[in-house]
Amino acid sequence: MPGTFSDHPDFPAALKLAGELADVAREISLRHFRTPLDVESKDDGSPVTIADRGIETRMREMIRAAFPAHAIRGEEFAAEGSGEFAWVLDPIDGTKSFVTGFPLFGSLIALTHGGRPVLGVIEAPVLAERWVGCAGRTTIFNGRAVKARACHSVEQAVIYTTTPETFSEQELPRFQALAARAALRRYGGDCYLYGMLAGGHCDLVVEVQLKPHDFMAVVPVVQGAGGWISDWQGNPLTFASDGRVVAAGTEALWQQALGELRRV
Repeated sequence: MPGTFSDHPDFPAALKLAGELADVAREISLRHFRTPLDVESKDDGSPVTIADRGIETRMREMIRAAFPAHAIRGEEFAAEGSGEFAWVLDPIDGTKSFVTGFPLFGSLIALTHGGRPVLGVIEAPVLAERWVGCAGRTTIFNGRAVKARACHSVEQAVIYTTTPETFSEQELPRFQALAARAALRRYGGDCYLYGMLAGGHCDLVVEVQLKPHDFMAVVPVVQGAGGWISDWQGNPLTFASDGRVVAAGTEALWQQALGELRRV
């Protein structure tokens, strides 16, 4: 595929579909938010609800109707199809927040080409906020272009992670060493953190134990805002990544973060 994805003939239809998928996620999640819900535990101990499954079911139906040749990979159901294009879905990223009435959960929608994320949407239903990133284009937040903050030093940075509880005994000291250097440390937010970084409201996001449905959509959003995102070794995020993610608003800040996170 020459050029960027925005040059591809399917780009307009894919972009339109991504917005429609986000609309569906917003409608269904708000219908169930802060209502009595049966919460089940999956094999890995993470929670799941009727809203998670309902959103992904509807999304899959819409993708199959619009792009029957595209593969689909989602959090709640088995992968289907194969080919150069694959949609990667997380119907509710931050289900623990969702089931406890905390509004900073979101839905993640990505389109990958040859395993590389080329289109990503972060949808925050309760706040009616949406970030759309596409390879080769500037990230759009609620209809306007956004840019990451020009922070070039860890000592001036605002750093976020969802929770330090997810870090292993080997990972936690590396995160703590980085966070101790930062100007401000904050916790909580899941996918919303990457939208904040893209909008210039924080400078570093460090996470572990993420799966492709957790990070594929945020890659174009961060990069389209001028940010940098990779695994802890500085490698591009792929379906084979180990789940350790670092995002930064500038290359200089990203390099400094990697210097701490790579330490043994």
